[in-house]
Amino acid sequence: MAVVSSFMMNVCSDPLWPSSRAGARLTVDLDAIASNYRYLQTLVAGASCAAVVKADAYGLGIERVAPVLERSGAKEFFVAHVDEGIRLRSVVSEKVRITVLHGPRPDAAAECVQYGLRPVLNSLDQIAVWRSQSVRVGKPLEAVLQVDSGMSRFGLSDGDLDVLCEDEMLMDGLKVSLVMSHLACADAPEDPANGAQRQQMLKMSARLPSAPLSLSASSGIFLGPDYHLDVVRPGAALYGIAPNQTGPNPLSAVVRLQAHVLQTREILPGEGVGYGMTYRPDRPRKIATVAVGYADGFSRHGSGQGCAWFEDICLPILGRVSMDSLIVDISDVPEGRLKADMMVDLIGPRRSVDDVAEAAGTIGYEVLTSLGHRFCREYVGNAETSQKGD
Repeated sequence: MAVVSSFMMNVCSDPLWPSSRAGARLTVDLDAIASNYRYLQTLVAGASCAAVVKADAYGLGIERVAPVLERSGAKEFFVAHVDEGIRLRSVVSEKVRITVLHGPRPDAAAECVQYGLRPVLNSLDQIAVWRSQSVRVGKPLEAVLQVDSGMSRFGLSDGDLDVLCEDEMLMDGLKVSLVMSHLACADAPEDPANGAQRQQMLKMSARLPSAPLSLSASSGIFLGPDYHLDVVRPGAALYGIAPNQTGPNPLSAVVRLQAHVLQTREILPGEGVGYGMTYRPDRPRKIATVAVGYADGFSRHGSGQGCAWFEDICLPILGRVSMDSLIVDISDVPEGRLKADMMVDLIGPRRSVDDVAEAAGTIGYEVLTSLGHRFCREYVGNAETSQKGD
């Protein structure tokens, strides 16, 4: 685990938080992550529940998140790249199985063996690379085979399966421990593509060596038991992102983003606000400049959309989001109640990651993984509280 300097810990834990050097504080609730994992476990009682921690645990810090998930019962983890798997290996126990979704690049296959990483083989070329590695080490190597059930992104095609069936030697040296695919429309439960992909995956897997099956990531879990098969691979759901838009989000919120107010001012009718002066009020307004911008992952596409919150008061975002700041309307805040160096919520109890994403015309996944590293990060819950300055 990375060492955090006492200086940075003091910056973030200083009770006089407004005097710290960071512009905002990102709080990550480890208890909420653990709760979400356990909830998903109950939904898939007949299947194994893995945990996806790619992209630095969706931007929240793999060194802090992965051990919490392991203590909560996760025995299998998925990452995208070999480097992510090596980083993960250093913070979880040896008994944890780590799978690399993008497979073994030729120049990284040996490191997969060295660090005990199981690759997903998505193509005939990757199968050849991994088979060569098994010859080099002189023993069968564990692997996952992915089939393309309709998404046209990763996986073996029907034509690839024809090749494998015609020459069984191509699979020599491989110990297939999982066959997987991925749903394209799982967040739309009524989409017929879901059922079609399930049937196609079952048809394709029947042509491969017998092994456990995995089809569903976060949203797929909520399609019901027919989609759980043997292993599910939740990622976004662990971090509180809604699995679909068909009802209330059953998952616990994981992050809170609070930012400093840098300055307040009053503006008159017709005065321009921000780059391009895209907002001009029709009556006098009170505004505040807040220390978060698109360099912190708060997208410029959210300009003039969405809001911040101060206590129970909504503060609409005005004009364009800048690199390091944005502007909100504080006209509804009683005089003198919100001052420079106080904090407002950009993500919090009244505004979820998914709400922020909707205002920016994107999805919660992108918002979460884009949150910047200039924040003071505070980890709470799971019988520990610690801070990391960024």
